[in-house]
Amino acid sequence: MMGIIIAALIAVAVTLVIAIPVTAKVSVSRYRKEVEGKLGNADAKARQIIDEALKTAEEKKRESMIEVKEETIRAKSELDKELKERRNEISRSERRIQQKEENIDKKTDAIERREQSLAQREENLNKKREEVDRLSAQRLTELERISGLTSDQAKELVIQTVEEEVKHEIAMKIKEAEVQAKEEAEKKAKEYVVTAIQRCAADHVSESTISVVQLPNDEMKGRIIGREGRNIRTLETMTGVELIVDDTPEAVVLSGFDPIRREVARIAIERLVVDGRIHPARIEEMVEKARREVDAVMKEEGEAAVLECGVHGLHPEVVKLLGRLKFRTSFGQNALKHSIEVSQLAGLLAAELGLDVRTAKRAGLLHDIGKAVDHDMDGSHVQLGVELCKKYKESRVVINAVEAHHGDVEPQSLVAVLVQAADAISAARPGARRETLGTYTNRLTQLEEISNSFEGVEKTFAIQAGREIRVMVVPDQVSDDDMVILARDISKKVEAEMQYPGMIKVNVIRESRVVDYAK
Repeated sequence: MMGIIIAALIAVAVTLVIAIPVTAKVSVSRYRKEVEGKLGNADAKARQIIDEALKTAEEKKRESMIEVKEETIRAKSELDKELKERRNEISRSERRIQQKEENIDKKTDAIERREQSLAQREENLNKKREEVDRLSAQRLTELERISGLTSDQAKELVIQTVEEEVKHEIAMKIKEAEVQAKEEAEKKAKEYVVTAIQRCAADHVSESTISVVQLPNDEMKGRIIGREGRNIRTLETMTGVELIVDDTPEAVVLSGFDPIRREVARIAIERLVVDGRIHPARIEEMVEKARREVDAVMKEEGEAAVLECGVHGLHPEVVKLLGRLKFRTSFGQNALKHSIEVSQLAGLLAAELGLDVRTAKRAGLLHDIGKAVDHDMDGSHVQLGVELCKKYKESRVVINAVEAHHGDVEPQSLVAVLVQAADAISAARPGARRETLGTYTNRLTQLEEISNSFEGVEKTFAIQAGREIRVMVVPDQVSDDDMVILARDISKKVEAEMQYPGMIKVNVIRESRVVDYAK
Protein backbone atom coordinates (compact mmCIF):
# COMPACT_ATOMS: atom_id res chain seq x y z
CA MET A 1 0.00 0.00 0.00
CA MET A 2 2.80 2.21 0.93
CA GLY A 3 4.47 1.44 -2.31
CA ILE A 4 1.35 2.30 -4.28
CA ILE A 5 1.08 5.69 -2.57
CA ILE A 6 4.72 6.49 -3.21
CA ALA A 7 4.38 5.43 -6.83
CA ALA A 8 1.29 7.61 -7.21
CA LEU A 9 3.10 10.60 -5.71
CA ILE A 10 6.05 10.17 -8.03
CA ALA A 11 3.69 9.96 -11.01
CA VAL A 12 1.95 13.19 -9.99
CA ALA A 13 5.28 14.91 -9.53
CA VAL A 14 6.48 13.81 -12.97
CA THR A 15 3.24 14.98 -14.50
CA LEU A 16 3.60 18.37 -12.87
CA VAL A 17 7.18 18.71 -14.00
CA ILE A 18 6.13 18.04 -17.55
CA ALA A 19 2.98 20.22 -17.48
CA ILE A 20 4.44 23.44 -15.91
CA PRO A 21 7.02 24.25 -18.68
CA VAL A 22 4.42 23.70 -21.38
CA THR A 23 2.00 26.09 -19.66
CA ALA A 24 4.74 28.66 -19.07
CA LYS A 25 5.77 28.63 -22.68
CA VAL A 26 2.19 29.24 -23.81
CA SER A 27 1.90 32.30 -21.40
CA VAL A 28 5.18 33.94 -22.50
CA SER A 29 4.21 33.80 -26.11
CA ARG A 30 0.89 35.50 -25.41
CA TYR A 31 2.54 38.31 -23.36
CA ARG A 32 5.06 38.95 -26.06
CA LYS A 33 2.33 39.44 -28.62
CA GLU A 34 0.52 41.88 -26.36
CA VAL A 35 3.73 43.90 -25.73
CA GLU A 36 4.56 44.01 -29.41
CA GLY A 37 1.06 45.25 -30.14
CA LYS A 38 1.33 48.03 -27.51
CA LEU A 39 4.76 49.07 -28.80
CA GLY A 40 3.42 49.30 -32.31
CA ASN A 41 0.60 51.54 -31.12
CA ALA A 42 3.07 53.73 -29.14
CA ASP A 43 5.28 54.24 -32.17
CA ALA A 44 2.36 55.18 -34.30
CA LYS A 45 1.12 57.64 -31.67
CA ALA A 46 4.63 59.09 -31.20
CA ARG A 47 4.99 59.64 -34.92
CA GLN A 48 1.59 61.27 -34.97
CA ILE A 49 2.58 63.63 -32.08
CA ILE A 50 5.91 64.49 -33.75
CA ASP A 51 4.15 65.24 -37.01
CA GLU A 52 1.66 67.48 -35.26
CA ALA A 53 4.48 69.29 -33.34
CA LEU A 54 6.44 69.85 -36.54
CA LYS A 55 3.33 71.16 -38.23
CA THR A 56 2.61 73.53 -35.29
CA ALA A 57 6.25 74.76 -35.18
CA GLU A 58 6.17 75.46 -38.88
CA GLU A 59 3.00 77.48 -38.50
CA LYS A 60 4.46 79.44 -35.60
CA LYS A 61 7.61 80.08 -37.58
CA ARG A 62 5.60 81.40 -40.53
CA GLU A 63 3.56 83.63 -38.22
CA SER A 64 6.73 84.99 -36.54
CA MET A 65 8.35 85.72 -39.86
CA ILE A 66 5.24 87.54 -40.98
CA GLU A 67 5.17 89.65 -37.77
CA VAL A 68 8.90 90.46 -38.07
CA LYS A 69 8.41 91.53 -41.66
CA GLU A 70 5.42 93.69 -40.71
CA GLU A 71 7.36 95.32 -37.82
CA THR A 72 10.33 95.92 -40.09
CA ILE A 73 8.12 97.53 -42.70
CA ARG A 74 6.41 99.72 -40.07
CA ALA A 75 9.77 100.81 -38.53
CA LYS A 76 11.16 101.58 -41.93
CA SER A 77 8.10 103.60 -42.75
CA GLU A 78 8.38 105.66 -39.52
CA LEU A 79 12.12 106.13 -40.08
CA ASP A 80 11.49 107.33 -43.60
CA LYS A 81 8.86 109.73 -42.32
CA GLU A 82 11.19 111.10 -39.62
CA LEU A 83 14.05 111.46 -42.10
CA LYS A 84 11.74 113.29 -44.45
CA GLU A 85 10.68 115.69 -41.66
CA ARG A 86 14.29 116.30 -40.66
CA ARG A 87 15.27 116.94 -44.25
CA ASN A 88 12.42 119.45 -44.48
CA GLU A 89 13.49 121.15 -41.24
CA ILE A 90 17.11 121.29 -42.44
CA SER A 91 15.94 122.78 -45.69
CA ARG A 92 13.93 125.45 -43.86
CA SER A 93 16.88 126.21 -41.57
CA GLU A 94 19.19 126.52 -44.54
CA ARG A 95 16.72 128.92 -46.19
CA ARG A 96 16.51 131.03 -42.99
CA ILE A 97 20.30 131.07 -42.61
CA GLN A 98 20.71 132.02 -46.23
CA GLN A 99 18.18 134.82 -45.78
CA LYS A 100 19.97 136.09 -42.64
CA GLU A 101 23.30 136.00 -44.46
CA GLU A 102 21.79 138.06 -47.23
CA ASN A 103 20.42 140.56 -44.65
CA ILE A 104 23.80 140.72 -42.91
CA ASP A 105 25.51 141.34 -46.20
CA LYS A 106 23.08 144.16 -46.92
CA LYS A 107 23.63 145.68 -43.46
CA THR A 108 27.39 145.32 -43.81
CA ASP A 109 27.27 147.16 -47.09
CA ALA A 110 25.13 149.89 -45.50
CA ILE A 111 27.52 150.19 -42.55
CA GLU A 112 30.50 150.43 -44.85
CA ARG A 113 28.80 153.17 -46.83
CA ARG A 114 27.90 154.97 -43.57
CA GLU A 115 31.46 154.65 -42.26
CA GLN A 116 32.76 156.15 -45.45
CA SER A 117 30.28 159.00 -45.07
CA LEU A 118 31.23 159.54 -41.42
CA ALA A 119 34.91 159.48 -42.26
CA GLN A 120 34.28 162.12 -44.86
CA ARG A 121 32.29 164.21 -42.39
CA GLU A 122 34.97 163.82 -39.72
CA GLU A 123 37.58 164.96 -42.16
CA ASN A 124 35.47 168.01 -42.99
CA LEU A 125 34.88 168.73 -39.29
CA ASN A 126 38.60 168.48 -38.56
CA LYS A 127 39.30 170.96 -41.31
CA LYS A 128 36.63 173.31 -39.92
CA ARG A 129 37.91 172.84 -36.37
CA GLU A 130 41.42 173.68 -37.45
CA GLU A 131 40.10 176.76 -39.16
CA VAL A 132 38.11 177.76 -36.03
CA ASP A 133 41.16 177.18 -33.79
CA ARG A 134 43.27 179.28 -36.11
CA LEU A 135 40.73 182.11 -36.14
CA SER A 136 40.29 181.85 -32.35
CA ALA A 137 44.05 182.04 -31.83
CA GLN A 138 44.20 185.08 -34.11
CA ARG A 139 41.35 186.72 -32.22
CA LEU A 140 42.94 185.93 -28.84
CA THR A 141 46.29 187.28 -30.02
CA GLU A 142 44.60 190.42 -31.27
CA LEU A 143 42.68 190.84 -27.98
CA GLU A 144 45.85 190.35 -25.94
CA ARG A 145 47.62 192.90 -28.15
CA ILE A 146 44.84 195.42 -27.71
CA SER A 147 44.34 194.90 -23.92
CA GLY A 148 47.95 194.29 -22.97
CA LEU A 149 46.91 191.24 -20.84
CA THR A 150 47.18 187.51 -21.38
CA SER A 151 44.03 185.39 -21.48
CA ASP A 152 44.67 183.95 -18.00
CA GLN A 153 45.26 187.41 -16.57
CA ALA A 154 42.11 188.75 -18.21
CA LYS A 155 40.05 185.79 -16.95
CA GLU A 156 41.40 186.20 -13.42
CA LEU A 157 40.72 189.94 -13.49
CA VAL A 158 37.13 189.43 -14.67
CA ILE A 159 36.45 186.73 -12.07
CA GLN A 160 37.97 188.82 -9.29
CA THR A 161 35.98 191.88 -10.30
CA VAL A 162 32.73 189.92 -10.51
CA GLU A 163 33.35 188.22 -7.14
CA GLU A 164 34.03 191.53 -5.41
CA GLU A 165 30.97 193.14 -6.94
CA VAL A 166 28.73 190.18 -6.12
CA LYS A 167 30.13 189.87 -2.60
CA HIS A 168 29.60 193.57 -1.94
CA GLU A 169 26.08 193.46 -3.37
CA ILE A 170 25.23 190.37 -1.30
CA ALA A 171 26.56 192.04 1.86
CA MET A 172 24.53 195.19 1.14
CA LYS A 173 21.40 193.15 0.45
CA ILE A 174 21.86 191.22 3.67
CA LYS A 175 22.34 194.44 5.63
CA GLU A 176 19.24 195.98 4.06
CA ALA A 177 17.24 192.82 4.77
CA GLU A 178 18.44 192.71 8.37
CA VAL A 179 17.59 196.38 8.95
CA GLN A 180 14.17 195.89 7.42
CA ALA A 181 13.56 192.72 9.41
CA LYS A 182 14.62 194.43 12.65
CA GLU A 183 12.27 197.35 11.96
CA GLU A 184 9.36 195.05 11.20
CA ALA A 185 10.08 192.69 14.08
CA GLU A 186 10.70 195.31 16.77
CA LYS A 187 7.14 195.19 18.05
CA LYS A 188 6.91 191.41 17.85
CA ALA A 189 10.27 190.96 19.58
CA LYS A 190 8.80 192.39 22.78
CA GLU A 191 6.35 189.50 22.85
CA TYR A 192 9.06 186.80 22.61
CA VAL A 193 9.98 184.98 25.78
CA VAL A 194 13.67 185.89 25.73
CA THR A 195 14.13 184.94 29.36
CA ALA A 196 12.83 181.35 29.02
CA ILE A 197 16.17 179.81 29.97
CA GLN A 198 16.42 181.95 33.11
CA ARG A 199 12.88 181.07 34.19
CA CYS A 200 13.38 177.38 33.56
CA ALA A 201 16.71 176.98 35.32
CA ALA A 202 17.54 180.29 36.93
CA ASP A 203 18.76 179.05 40.30
CA HIS A 204 21.02 176.14 39.50
CA VAL A 205 22.20 177.57 36.16
CA SER A 206 23.37 180.75 37.84
CA GLU A 207 25.07 178.71 40.56
CA SER A 208 26.86 176.52 38.03
CA THR A 209 27.78 179.03 35.35
CA ILE A 210 29.00 182.12 37.23
CA SER A 211 31.85 182.93 39.55
CA VAL A 212 32.37 186.06 41.65
CA VAL A 213 35.79 187.70 42.04
CA GLN A 214 36.13 190.03 45.01
CA LEU A 215 37.94 193.33 44.43
CA PRO A 216 39.73 195.51 47.00
CA ASN A 217 37.81 198.59 45.83
CA ASP A 218 35.51 199.80 43.08
CA GLU A 219 38.34 201.70 41.37
CA MET A 220 39.75 198.33 40.31
CA LYS A 221 36.70 197.85 38.05
CA GLY A 222 37.85 200.71 35.85
CA ARG A 223 41.35 199.25 35.59
CA ILE A 224 39.91 195.85 34.66
CA ILE A 225 37.81 197.47 31.94
CA GLY A 226 40.80 199.46 30.68
CA ARG A 227 41.00 202.31 28.23
CA GLU A 228 38.14 201.99 25.74
CA GLY A 229 37.50 198.50 27.16
CA ARG A 230 40.68 196.93 25.79
CA ASN A 231 41.52 195.05 29.02
CA ILE A 232 38.10 193.45 29.44
CA ARG A 233 38.02 192.56 25.72
CA THR A 234 41.41 190.89 26.04
CA LEU A 235 40.26 188.94 29.10
CA GLU A 236 37.10 187.77 27.37
CA THR A 237 39.01 186.86 24.19
CA MET A 238 41.74 184.92 26.00
CA THR A 239 39.45 183.03 28.39
CA GLY A 240 36.16 182.72 26.53
CA VAL A 241 34.32 183.94 29.63
CA GLU A 242 32.04 186.95 29.85
CA LEU A 243 32.97 189.57 32.50
CA ILE A 244 29.99 191.33 34.01
CA VAL A 245 30.96 194.61 35.67
CA ASP A 246 27.81 196.03 37.23
CA ASP A 247 26.76 197.88 40.36
CA THR A 248 27.73 195.00 42.65
CA PRO A 249 30.13 196.62 45.14
CA GLU A 250 33.74 195.43 45.00
CA ALA A 251 32.97 192.41 42.82
CA VAL A 252 33.18 191.24 39.21
CA VAL A 253 30.98 188.39 37.94
CA LEU A 254 32.38 185.79 35.53
CA SER A 255 29.81 184.04 33.35
CA GLY A 256 30.55 180.98 31.20
CA PHE A 257 29.24 177.46 30.74
CA ASP A 258 32.73 175.87 30.74
CA PRO A 259 33.89 175.68 34.39
CA ILE A 260 37.56 175.24 33.41
CA ARG A 261 37.51 178.48 31.43
CA ARG A 262 35.74 180.21 34.30
CA GLU A 263 38.29 178.95 36.82
CA VAL A 264 41.19 180.10 34.61
CA ALA A 265 39.59 183.54 34.33
CA ARG A 266 39.00 183.76 38.09
CA ILE A 267 42.60 182.89 38.96
CA ALA A 268 43.97 185.24 36.30
CA ILE A 269 41.87 188.20 37.53
CA GLU A 270 42.79 187.58 41.15
CA ARG A 271 46.48 187.50 40.21
CA LEU A 272 46.12 190.69 38.15
CA VAL A 273 44.39 192.47 41.03
CA VAL A 274 47.18 191.51 43.41
CA ASP A 275 49.90 192.41 40.89
CA GLY A 276 48.31 195.73 39.96
CA ARG A 277 49.71 195.79 36.42
CA ILE A 278 46.70 195.31 34.20
CA HIS A 279 47.30 195.62 30.46
CA PRO A 280 46.81 193.23 27.50
CA ALA A 281 50.31 191.74 27.53
CA ARG A 282 50.18 191.13 31.30
CA ILE A 283 46.68 189.66 30.95
CA GLU A 284 47.91 187.10 28.40
CA GLU A 285 50.78 186.13 30.68
CA MET A 286 48.53 185.70 33.72
CA VAL A 287 45.99 183.67 31.75
CA GLU A 288 48.72 181.22 30.69
CA LYS A 289 49.94 180.91 34.29
CA ALA A 290 46.37 180.34 35.44
CA ARG A 291 45.94 177.56 32.88
CA ARG A 292 49.06 175.83 34.17
CA GLU A 293 47.81 176.19 37.74
CA VAL A 294 44.42 174.70 36.82
CA ASP A 295 46.23 171.76 35.21
CA ALA A 296 48.12 171.22 38.47
CA VAL A 297 44.87 171.43 40.44
CA MET A 298 43.27 168.81 38.17
CA LYS A 299 46.19 166.48 38.76
CA GLU A 300 45.93 166.94 42.54
CA GLU A 301 42.18 166.39 42.53
CA GLY A 302 42.58 163.23 40.49
CA GLU A 303 45.19 161.87 42.89
CA ALA A 304 42.95 162.73 45.85
CA ALA A 305 39.98 160.93 44.24
CA VAL A 306 42.10 157.85 43.57
CA LEU A 307 43.34 157.86 47.15
CA GLU A 308 39.84 158.33 48.54
CA CYS A 309 38.48 155.37 46.57
CA GLY A 310 41.50 153.15 47.25
CA VAL A 311 42.13 152.51 43.56
CA HIS A 312 45.77 152.01 42.61
CA GLY A 313 47.78 151.48 39.44
CA LEU A 314 46.00 153.99 37.22
CA HIS A 315 47.90 155.64 34.38
CA PRO A 316 48.97 159.25 35.19
CA GLU A 317 46.95 160.59 32.26
CA VAL A 318 43.85 158.83 33.57
CA VAL A 319 44.44 160.40 36.99
CA LYS A 320 44.66 163.82 35.35
CA LEU A 321 41.46 163.20 33.42
CA LEU A 322 39.72 162.25 36.66
CA GLY A 323 40.82 165.57 38.14
CA ARG A 324 39.35 167.32 35.10
CA LEU A 325 35.95 165.95 36.11
CA LYS A 326 36.04 168.28 39.14
CA PHE A 327 35.19 171.12 36.76
CA ARG A 328 32.56 169.11 34.87
CA THR A 329 28.92 168.90 35.84
CA SER A 330 26.28 166.52 34.56
CA PHE A 331 22.68 167.66 35.04
CA GLY A 332 23.89 169.87 37.89
CA GLN A 333 25.82 167.08 39.63
CA ASN A 334 29.60 167.35 39.96
CA ALA A 335 31.08 164.64 37.76
CA LEU A 336 34.07 163.86 40.01
CA LYS A 337 31.93 163.60 43.17
CA HIS A 338 29.49 161.43 41.25
CA SER A 339 32.31 159.11 40.09
CA ILE A 340 33.68 158.79 43.63
CA GLU A 341 30.19 158.06 44.94
CA VAL A 342 29.58 155.40 42.27
CA SER A 343 32.97 153.82 43.06
CA GLN A 344 32.18 153.58 46.76
CA LEU A 345 28.65 152.28 46.17
CA ALA A 346 29.92 149.65 43.71
CA GLY A 347 32.57 148.58 46.24
CA LEU A 348 29.97 148.22 49.01
CA LEU A 349 27.66 146.19 46.78
CA ALA A 350 30.54 143.96 45.67
CA ALA A 351 31.53 143.33 49.29
CA GLU A 352 27.98 142.30 50.13
CA LEU A 353 27.92 139.84 47.20
CA GLY A 354 31.42 138.50 47.78
CA LEU A 355 32.83 139.88 44.51
CA ASP A 356 36.14 141.62 43.75
CA VAL A 357 35.83 144.96 45.58
CA ARG A 358 38.90 146.52 43.92
CA THR A 359 37.66 145.84 40.41
CA ALA A 360 34.20 147.16 41.25
CA LYS A 361 35.65 150.38 42.71
CA ARG A 362 37.94 150.83 39.72
CA ALA A 363 35.10 150.38 37.23
CA GLY A 364 32.85 152.73 39.22
CA LEU A 365 35.52 155.43 39.35
CA LEU A 366 36.20 155.23 35.60
CA HIS A 367 32.63 154.76 34.35
CA ASP A 368 32.23 158.48 33.36
CA ILE A 369 35.87 159.14 32.38
CA GLY A 370 34.68 159.99 28.85
CA LYS A 371 33.01 163.16 30.16
CA ALA A 372 36.48 164.62 30.74
CA VAL A 373 37.07 164.83 26.98
CA ASP A 374 33.61 164.97 25.42
CA HIS A 375 33.91 168.76 24.96
CA ASP A 376 37.08 168.28 22.87
CA MET A 377 36.34 165.05 20.96
CA ASP A 378 33.40 163.73 18.94
CA GLY A 379 31.32 160.89 20.34
CA SER A 380 29.30 160.07 23.43
CA HIS A 381 31.01 159.93 26.80
CA VAL A 382 30.47 156.15 26.82
CA GLN A 383 32.34 155.65 23.55
CA LEU A 384 35.09 158.05 24.59
CA GLY A 385 35.41 156.33 27.97
CA VAL A 386 35.78 152.91 26.31
CA GLU A 387 38.47 154.27 23.98
CA LEU A 388 40.38 155.80 26.89
CA CYS A 389 40.21 152.58 28.91
CA LYS A 390 41.47 150.57 25.95
CA LYS A 391 44.22 153.11 25.33
CA TYR A 392 45.49 152.90 28.90
CA LYS A 393 45.26 149.08 29.09
CA GLU A 394 42.37 148.61 31.50
CA SER A 395 40.96 145.11 32.01
CA ARG A 396 38.06 143.71 29.98
CA VAL A 397 35.81 143.76 33.01
CA VAL A 398 36.38 147.49 33.53
CA ILE A 399 35.95 148.26 29.83
CA ASN A 400 32.67 146.33 29.68
CA ALA A 401 31.42 148.06 32.83
CA VAL A 402 32.15 151.48 31.28
CA GLU A 403 30.50 150.49 28.00
CA ALA A 404 27.42 148.96 29.62
CA HIS A 405 26.68 151.46 32.41
CA HIS A 406 23.97 153.15 30.25
CA GLY A 407 22.71 149.91 28.71
CA ASP A 408 24.37 150.44 25.31
CA VAL A 409 25.68 146.86 25.42
CA GLU A 410 24.87 143.82 27.54
CA PRO A 411 26.88 143.54 30.78
CA GLN A 412 29.24 140.57 30.71
CA SER A 413 30.03 140.44 34.43
CA LEU A 414 28.37 141.09 37.77
CA VAL A 415 30.73 144.04 38.26
CA ALA A 416 29.18 145.77 35.24
CA VAL A 417 25.71 145.22 36.69
CA LEU A 418 26.84 146.67 40.04
CA VAL A 419 28.22 149.77 38.30
CA GLN A 420 24.86 150.24 36.55
CA ALA A 421 23.06 149.99 39.89
CA ALA A 422 25.51 152.33 41.66
CA ASP A 423 25.23 154.90 38.86
CA ALA A 424 21.43 154.82 39.09
CA ILE A 425 21.51 155.15 42.89
CA SER A 426 23.89 158.12 42.76
CA ALA A 427 21.86 159.91 40.11
CA ALA A 428 18.44 159.14 41.54
CA ARG A 429 18.94 160.31 45.10
CA PRO A 430 16.97 163.49 45.94
CA GLY A 431 18.73 166.69 44.88
CA ALA A 432 21.51 164.93 42.99
CA ARG A 433 20.73 166.19 39.51
CA ARG A 434 18.93 168.95 37.67
CA GLU A 435 18.20 167.89 34.17
CA THR A 436 17.88 171.36 32.64
CA LEU A 437 21.54 172.17 33.30
CA GLY A 438 22.70 169.32 31.11
CA THR A 439 20.42 170.49 28.30
CA TYR A 440 21.68 174.03 28.79
CA THR A 441 25.39 173.16 28.64
CA ASN A 442 24.84 170.88 25.63
CA ARG A 443 23.15 173.74 23.81
CA LEU A 444 26.05 176.10 24.52
CA THR A 445 28.57 173.50 23.37
CA GLN A 446 26.59 172.92 20.18
CA LEU A 447 26.49 176.66 19.50
CA GLU A 448 30.28 176.87 19.66
CA GLU A 449 30.72 173.76 17.49
CA ILE A 450 28.43 175.16 14.77
CA SER A 451 30.35 178.45 14.65
CA ASN A 452 33.75 176.73 14.66
CA SER A 453 32.73 174.64 11.65
CA PHE A 454 32.97 177.65 9.31
CA GLU A 455 36.17 178.49 7.48
CA GLY A 456 38.07 181.50 8.79
CA VAL A 457 36.73 181.23 12.38
CA GLU A 458 39.51 181.27 14.95
CA LYS A 459 37.61 180.98 18.25
CA THR A 460 34.00 181.01 19.36
CA PHE A 461 32.51 181.73 22.79
CA ALA A 462 28.88 181.27 23.81
CA ILE A 463 28.00 183.96 26.37
CA GLN A 464 24.97 185.44 28.12
CA ALA A 465 23.46 182.03 28.88
CA GLY A 466 23.55 181.10 25.22
CA ARG A 467 21.77 184.22 23.97
CA GLU A 468 24.90 185.48 22.19
CA ILE A 469 27.74 183.87 20.21
CA ARG A 470 30.98 185.82 20.03
CA VAL A 471 32.89 184.68 16.93
CA MET A 472 36.56 185.67 16.50
CA VAL A 473 37.70 185.45 12.87
CA VAL A 474 41.13 185.48 11.21
CA PRO A 475 41.56 188.97 9.67
CA ASP A 476 43.60 187.73 6.70
CA GLN A 477 40.93 185.19 5.69
CA VAL A 478 37.70 187.11 6.35
CA SER A 479 37.03 190.59 4.98
CA ASP A 480 34.46 193.12 6.22
CA ASP A 481 31.96 191.99 3.57
CA ASP A 482 32.65 188.36 4.40
CA MET A 483 31.77 189.06 8.06
CA VAL A 484 28.20 189.98 7.08
CA ILE A 485 27.79 186.78 5.05
CA LEU A 486 29.46 184.66 7.76
CA ALA A 487 27.15 186.00 10.48
CA ARG A 488 24.16 185.26 8.26
CA ASP A 489 25.35 181.73 7.48
CA ILE A 490 25.99 180.95 11.16
CA SER A 491 22.56 182.21 12.20
CA LYS A 492 20.89 180.15 9.45
CA LYS A 493 22.73 176.99 10.49
CA VAL A 494 21.82 177.57 14.15
CA GLU A 495 18.17 177.99 13.18
CA ALA A 496 18.24 174.78 11.12
CA GLU A 497 20.05 172.51 13.58
CA MET A 498 19.01 173.71 17.06
CA GLN A 499 15.93 174.34 19.14
CA TYR A 500 16.08 177.23 21.60
CA PRO A 501 13.80 179.82 23.20
CA GLY A 502 13.93 183.47 22.14
CA MET A 503 16.74 184.75 19.90
CA ILE A 504 20.49 184.18 19.68
CA LYS A 505 22.75 187.07 18.72
CA VAL A 506 25.66 186.20 16.40
CA ASN A 507 28.49 188.69 17.00
CA VAL A 508 31.36 188.37 14.49
CA ILE A 509 34.57 190.22 15.52
CA ARG A 510 37.46 190.94 13.17
CA GLU A 511 40.49 192.34 14.95
CA SER A 512 43.88 193.09 13.41
CA ARG A 513 46.88 193.18 15.74
CA VAL A 514 50.38 194.38 14.86
CA VAL A 515 53.29 193.72 17.23
CA ASP A 516 56.73 195.28 16.97
CA TYR A 517 59.69 195.67 19.32
CA ALA A 518 61.89 198.72 19.92
CA LYS A 519 65.54 197.75 20.08
